[in-house]
Amino acid sequence: MSSRHLERGRHSHIGGYYVLTTVVRHRRPVFEDPRCATCLVDALRYVERMGLSRSFAWVVMPDHLHWLMQLRDGSLARMMGTVKSRSSRLLGQQFGIQTPLWQPSYFDHAVRSEEALRRHALYILGNPIRAGLTLHLDEYPFAWCRWPMR
Repeated sequence: MSSRHLERGRHSHIGGYYVLTTVVRHRRPVFEDPRCATCLVDALRYVERMGLSRSFAWVVMPDHLHWLMQLRDGSLARMMGTVKSRSSRLLGQQFGIQTPLWQPSYFDHAVRSEEALRRHALYILGNPIRAGLTLHLDEYPFAWCRWPMR
């Protein structure tokens, strides 16, 4: 699906909760390298420090990112652009990974209620288990959640 089709009907609002997924171009498993995964985590923490988002859960998979967050300022497009550009820049500077790193767009799903946040967080954290990368939630090094999940 083209990025133009993904963007059609996309509306973001400050204070809204979203599940976002973005994928590495050609699904290269860049984040199998823990140092590269750390660069992406740094980019997620950067947008939170900048006041653009508040993270509730994320998991860095070998070739993509799942992220549950609240938009605090700007738009989803601006915030995702910042995450992608910052992580691309860090990976290029530190490891010589060439850009473009990311596919042009991303998938988003608006979470309709605060009660659904933990359910979405659990689903996100379960991705490494479903992919066969780990057996237990707390064993995957590049997953994080605001709440204890067991």
